[in-house]
Formats: sequence, structure tokens, C-alpha cells
Amino acid sequence: MKHPMSAPPRSPVTADQLRPGDPYELSEGRLVECLPTGRRGGRSNLVGGEVLDTDPAVEAAGVDIGISPRPDMLRAPDLVVGNIPDEPGWATAAPPLAVEYADTGEDEAELQRKIEELLAAGTRWVWVVRLHGTRRVEVHEAAPDAPERDATPAAPAPFSARATPPLAPAARAAARVWPQVRQPARVAVAGEALEAPGVLRNAVPVEALYDRSAAHEATLRNLLQRKGYDGLDAVRDEGRRQGLRAAVRDLCELLGIALSPEREASLDAMDEAALGALREHLKRDRRWP
Repeated sequence: MKHPMSAPPRSPVTADQLRPGDPYELSEGRLVECLPTGRRGGRSNLVGGEVLDTDPAVEAAGVDIGISPRPDMLRAPDLVVGNIPDEPGWATAAPPLAVEYADTGEDEAELQRKIEELLAAGTRWVWVVRLHGTRRVEVHEAAPDAPERDATPAAPAPFSARATPPLAPAARAAARVWPQVRQPARVAVAGEALEAPGVLRNAVPVEALYDRSAAHEATLRNLLQRKGYDGLDAVRDEGRRQGLRAAVRDLCELLGIALSPEREASLDAMDEAALGALREHLKRDRRWP
């Protein structure tokens, strides 16, 4: 939902001075301008969000939710998974999982600062989906037993050498904020999957965060699991079993065979092979075995 933009307050700013729809985030009381998402990013946000939201373990997920664990911080990751009450106002607890989409023109220094602030506030994973060049996901994970925010900057934690480009000077400066809060980043590419134990039940294929077909496949799997099925094959198997049970009941009615509660329970417990064998027996012998 969009609201008329309010005039930007003077720095330092607190989160309660901003309202939903204002094109800003806050970093230590400093306004950070947030511009509209481009076509590629908007498409990816939508399909990635539905994959995360439908995971059987997820109770709530959101898009562009303002996270404000303290007055001088307001960050709005593209996607978040966590305890998100259906209430107005900013979220005061950091989500366990946040996803950012980065395309051409990304302010790398600000992105690195945002990652650090989210991890320092309690987020366990930040996935950065890179849409330009070779599509990939950078996984930033909170360090085990990370200390609370320290006001004294230190050297940034190194990135994994694998496929992670060196940071520009401005980005290195931003990464000096509380570097102890994260482990070295790793990079996942198409064909790999991402996990968030305790947050997501299913691993997320990298492609499902940006490719519509892959996202729909993962979403279908998730929705079926929410209904008690392992996948589409399980639904097909159940359909065949239901068809065989109906055929057996029709035969019993034609043959005048009463189906007692015990026989009904036996029918419900039979697998496809047993139901097929029972149907053939009834057709051949015209009596219950």
C-alpha cells in the first residue's frame, strides 16, 4: 500500500518519524533513500516470496516490512520470514531469514551495511540474490555466539573466495560495522539449494528465487505438503487408490455384498496393489475373500 510521501525529517532520525510508504530506511539515524524496484527485480521478488511463504514450516512471511529493533534503525528487506503479526506498525524483532535482490546499479556499500545491521539485530541468514551477470545467491550467516553490537568498528570479515567479487572501497568501509556478527559469505549457483534449518522445512533451489517455472514447481510442492502429500506423485497415487475403492464398492453393491465397518476399514487400509487384487477377486468369484 502506498501513502503520500511525507517531507524527510532532519537527521538524526528515529523510526517513529517515518511512516509506511516513505521511501527511506534508517541506518544509525541516517536516512537511506529507497527507490522503486525494476522490472527484473519485481518479477523475482514475487516468485521468490511465494516459495518462502508456502513452505510448510513458515507461519508468516512478508515483503518490504520495516524492521526497527531500535529507534535509530529501520530496514526493509525485500522478503522476510519470521514471526510477523498481522498488525500495523514496524516489526520490532529481526526476522530469522531475510532476502535482498540486487541488480545493476545496486549501492554495494549500503547493501553491506544493511546486511551487517540485520545480522547484528538477530537475523540468522541474509540471502542476497544477484540478478545481473551469472545469477547466484550470496549466503550471509550470523556467526555462532555473535557478540552484541560494538560501537568500535573493526576490519570486515572476509568473503569466500568462491565467486564472490572483491568489495569496492566504499563497500569495505561499510562492512567495517560490527564485522564479528557474520561468517564469511558463501555463494550458491543454479543447481544448488539453500537451507535455513528451523525456519524452512524444505531446501530452496537457487533458481526458485528468480525463475518463474522453478518457483512454481517449488510452490506446488510446498502447498501439497501443507495438505499432507509428499508431492504430485503422492496425489496421483491417492487418486488411483480412491478410484479402486469406488470400483470395489460398486461391485459389492451389484453383487449384494454388505460392507461392514470392518470391511470398510480394511478397504481404507489397502494399497493400490491390494485393491486391484480385491477387485479382480470380486469379479471372478463374486464373493468377499
